[in-house]
Amino acid sequence: MAFFTQSRPVADGVFGSGFRFAFGDLVARLVSWNDRRVTRNELSKLSDRELDDIGLCRAEIDDLVDRMR
Repeated sequence: MAFFTQSRPVADGVFGSGFRFAFGDLVARLVSWNDRRVTRNELSKLSDRELDDIGLCRAEIDDLVDRMR
């Protein structure tokens, strides 16, 4: 006769472990979205001369922010 044991974490919570990953992904997406939003707003506040000093033009702001993912 074979004897097999399996160990598991004591508590997965009410929703199980799958919910934890989904919630963590949601939080990460919200943080990423907020970072892109803040960056876009700050770069948009700069003058054309200030943007030129850092090597950007106004048309490149959206492309730059979209690559931040």
